[in-house]
Amino acid sequence: MEETDIIVVGGGSAGCAMTGRLAEAGLAVTLVEAGKSDRHMRSLVPALTSAIVQNPDYDWCYQVEPDPSLGGRADIWPGGRMLGGGSALNGMMFIRGHRWDYDEWARLGAAGWDYEAVLPYFRRMEDNERGADAWRGVGGPIAVSEGRARYPITDQWIAAAQAAGIPRSPDLNGKSAEGVDYVQVSQRNGTRCSAARGYLHERRGGTAPNILLEARLVRLLIEDRRAVGIVYRQDGIEKTARARHGVVLSAGAMNTPRLLMLSGIGPAEHLRAHGIEVVHDVPGIGGNLQDHVGTHVVNEVDVPTLNSDAQGLRGAWQLLRYALARRGALTTAIGHAQAFVKSRPELPAPNLQISFAAFAFDFDERGRLMLRKTPSVSTLVGLMRPSHRGRISLRSADPFDPPRIEHRQLGSEEDIDQIVEGIGIARSILAEAPIAAHIRSELRPGKALDDPAQLRDYVRMASIPLYHPVGTARMGQVGDPQAVVDPDLAVIGIEGLWVADASVMPSLPAGNTNATAIMIGDKGADHVLRALQGGQRNRQSQTLCETLA
Repeated sequence: MEETDIIVVGGGSAGCAMTGRLAEAGLAVTLVEAGKSDRHMRSLVPALTSAIVQNPDYDWCYQVEPDPSLGGRADIWPGGRMLGGGSALNGMMFIRGHRWDYDEWARLGAAGWDYEAVLPYFRRMEDNERGADAWRGVGGPIAVSEGRARYPITDQWIAAAQAAGIPRSPDLNGKSAEGVDYVQVSQRNGTRCSAARGYLHERRGGTAPNILLEARLVRLLIEDRRAVGIVYRQDGIEKTARARHGVVLSAGAMNTPRLLMLSGIGPAEHLRAHGIEVVHDVPGIGGNLQDHVGTHVVNEVDVPTLNSDAQGLRGAWQLLRYALARRGALTTAIGHAQAFVKSRPELPAPNLQISFAAFAFDFDERGRLMLRKTPSVSTLVGLMRPSHRGRISLRSADPFDPPRIEHRQLGSEEDIDQIVEGIGIARSILAEAPIAAHIRSELRPGKALDDPAQLRDYVRMASIPLYHPVGTARMGQVGDPQAVVDPDLAVIGIEGLWVADASVMPSLPAGNTNATAIMIGDKGADHVLRALQGGQRNRQSQTLCETLA
């Protein structure tokens, strides 16, 4: 039987950060990851990501239950099934969210997670190409760079946004998280910088973690209400590993609640319905599911875009450009510029993310995304604070069954109205002189759809999840019946068990959530280390008392 100091279950964005920091502190850490290695060209080269998304070898391809708010559509949500998790297959947009988001966490019971408390960890985790200041850091494991797929029409879009009244932010990850700026990306020298690369492959000092790949958790080992290890399956064999100090669960917003419930920690009635012995009744596990939602405005243009660069000789030139200089179309992130705006002035923080990309997709006859063949641009209107709260539950007691995901992307008419307001803002930007002369047509929604009622129908039909699920093991105060972990990320009611991933977020931060998930792993490691040091001091004190007695 294996034994180690700490077991981390899940080698995703937060799990890699947690593992790296604990190992750096000198602990013997075993990282258990269900997927493969991330050391693959299709993960490393940014533009090749589409080859691994919805590829079950690298993506969990979570099937969501039919969503009545989207006409009964049943979406598939991606989830990284490899070391690095979402950071190894996402669109690489690096954004922290707004100060208000973290202060709201504290108001919701996550004491010590307000903006001033998380800022040092955002600074510690990054190696920012723009340099260090009071808000930004250098020398950390996650490289944050300027995009290297630059098109003049992106500059024109930013100028048009300013002409439409949106202020220019010098750094949306810095002092001002409102306004318009270029997208920063999780890349180093034009290649993806995942959490696995930053915290594990390029780690600095400490004890090398023991990394187990293609090892799927069967259940946590709980003895006398304390996590002491895990049972997992690897190479078709069921194995046991024990941990001297405890277990950190970092399996993500979909899998973390599933694994807790399979181990007898969750809503008692639900567990009993599946024949699972209740170890600890925690009603909040699996609830509070949130995700951003949005829709696209797509335009055909008369200047080159990435769509042009994917064709013929231009495509060959881009391959050569990437090979020689790590620049050009193959370095592209999912967005090139973005604006965070309020569609209503009375709001305390931006409710919309308007993200611009110098390319656009169509769907082929099988429903798969494919680049349009003509020069095009797309503007994603994302709703940052959706109203609905969904749920993750078990399909069965089989540890290898996927979770049951029930969620309404459009939770209210108010959500729909805000997205319609965002479409109006996106259109107003595209109508400004710096970019308007290059717009040939609006492909989606189409100029004919200009009545608010028509646009609301369009939103119901065309909205998509933005794949930022959070909240299913919510952080809060002890005594809150919906809280799963306390502000130290310790599972309430179980000793030696922590959760560190997007599931602990009480609410969604604005923008893409990957940077926040990594921060949770990085900061969470300090909480675990303090708990272990406190436990050691308590044991030393007890020994001293026994000696004196």
